[in-house]
Amino acid sequence: MCGIAGIVNPPGVEADAALLRLMIEKIRYRGPDHCGIYVREEAGLAHARLSIIDPASGRQPMHNEDRSLCITFNGEIFNYVELRRELLRRGHRFSTESDTEVILRLYEEKGEECVHDLNGEWAFAIWNAVEHKLFASRDRMGVRPLYYSSVDGAFLFASEVKSILAYPGVRRMIDLVGLDQIFTFWCNLPPRTVFHGISELPPGHVLTLRGRKIDVRSYWQLSYASVARVRDTAQEHECADRLMDLLIDAIRIRLRADVPVGAYLSGGLDSSLVTAIIRRCTNAPLKTFSIAFEDPEFDESGHHREVSRFLGTEHHEVQVRDCDIGRVFPQVIWHTEKPILRTAPAPLFLLSRLVRQNGYKVVLTGEGSDEILGGYDIYKEAKIRRYCAIRPTSRIRPLLFKRLYPYLAKLQAQSPAYLQGFFRASAEDLSNPFFSHLPRWELTSRIKLFYSDDVRGELQAGKRYEELEARLPDGFTQWDPLSQAQYLEATVLLPGYVLSSQGDRMSMAHGVEGRVPFLDQRVVEFATWIPSSLKMKALDEKYILKRCAKGLVPPSVRKRPKQPYRAPDGKSFFGSREPEYVRALFDPDRLRKHGLFHPVAVQKLIGKVRRGQVVGLKDNMAVVGILSTELLMDQFVDRLAEVE
Repeated sequence: MCGIAGIVNPPGVEADAALLRLMIEKIRYRGPDHCGIYVREEAGLAHARLSIIDPASGRQPMHNEDRSLCITFNGEIFNYVELRRELLRRGHRFSTESDTEVILRLYEEKGEECVHDLNGEWAFAIWNAVEHKLFASRDRMGVRPLYYSSVDGAFLFASEVKSILAYPGVRRMIDLVGLDQIFTFWCNLPPRTVFHGISELPPGHVLTLRGRKIDVRSYWQLSYASVARVRDTAQEHECADRLMDLLIDAIRIRLRADVPVGAYLSGGLDSSLVTAIIRRCTNAPLKTFSIAFEDPEFDESGHHREVSRFLGTEHHEVQVRDCDIGRVFPQVIWHTEKPILRTAPAPLFLLSRLVRQNGYKVVLTGEGSDEILGGYDIYKEAKIRRYCAIRPTSRIRPLLFKRLYPYLAKLQAQSPAYLQGFFRASAEDLSNPFFSHLPRWELTSRIKLFYSDDVRGELQAGKRYEELEARLPDGFTQWDPLSQAQYLEATVLLPGYVLSSQGDRMSMAHGVEGRVPFLDQRVVEFATWIPSSLKMKALDEKYILKRCAKGLVPPSVRKRPKQPYRAPDGKSFFGSREPEYVRALFDPDRLRKHGLFHPVAVQKLIGKVRRGQVVGLKDNMAVVGILSTELLMDQFVDRLAEVE
């Protein structure tokens, strides 16, 4: 795993190695082991290396024998062993043992079609000096990031936005529509970002640049089949066996590394099963890493300790207090490069630091399982809402709403009438393609009440869902309701927040690579064919995965209701240890200067929080969202430097 950057100038204008070095140094933490620069005529590539496969000879940028092709690559190609064997059979010669060279040779063999053969997590760019063409690609599910922009005729790309902002002439401006998307969906909808003039290559897409012409196109997209209901238990067994076989192989190839591999362990089903399979795949000692919260409302340490004992791992924990979250939050935003609405990335930032302190560069994680196998509460919520909308006179409606979010005490205390209104269980909503996500998005959108008058005036009311609706795939409305909800979760929140703000950015802040076996292409594509009745049986989430886990994890893990990963929010920034930067960023004069939020409304909110009068999710998300936005303004717009 690494950091990459590049410049392509107009023909006749040679790329500047000093500018390339300036760009790559901004993200050197992604690859602290080596830094390389390549310049040939108008093109220049840069690379910061985290050496995991072939540490001795896999340095980048890497070129072929006649230097006509050069690649800078961030990620891992997990089937590189099999691809290399086939390429050798076809007559290709290799000078390294790296997966990077496999991509280069595969491009020589198949050109831009090479991406279809890759199983991995990647963002790479190849400069073709003969054709004066740049070819860039991002993995199918969006595990690894890639951004690009153009300024004064130069095309720029990089793993992170800060590298592009370091290039002279790039304007550091907030895109208000991009900000509004985050305050709706928790993330941006690529290619839009929160920065004006800087785009994100969407997952499953490639980009070609020839001259000044930029062509972005999709090479893969998530799609759900119309699958018949399971006929008998034999078919159920067959489905579980096939899923397990694919998952075992996805984990097996993700253990390929020339450095030790560990695992994140939350105590939930997904990470526990991944850890259990690792133990079956190797006899080597296994280190696992977890978060323990001081606040018992969020702490799950008892569960992951139980799993560690059951599986016999060498377990390590990072102890997280509320004040620790407040202390590292500026560093977190420096790495997310976007506002966030929850503090959940901060403990993961501390966790990846613990991993690195233990001498590890690679961990396997359980991310992606909930999205593809029906694990989130939002799926149960949508199922209950749909039932209630179809049966408005049902007596069990209030009881069904009470089944949702048992870990949210304040929500549980609300009246049935409030819950019905909150969850929007009305027949009119059933035809909305975003039925499953409307309550979440509308709750999040309440943060916009704190916008300044100028921001409200510039944003077009009622346009928040149009951009997303325009990119829904053909046939979306014909999918079953669970598949529709899964698609939205897997293509919006997963790449835009879970794999980014909580994933790549927090692990790579400390030079740690997270590998995600549930997002192996084969696992994902098979999951789209699994009948929804096997993903969620009644209200039993991830039913088919629980069948796979039988005998591999403690029974308590299989029977335990899903509890999402959460962290203390607003209270992390106030009290006796209130950080100085919090007071500075919430200062009315500073808020007025930036012009994004209404100073009086924000001061009322902060006063309420300081008095301990936060009433729920809206206030917590508002505090975190406004604070992270102001940090972003300070770090990326006012200047380009991390807040200490």
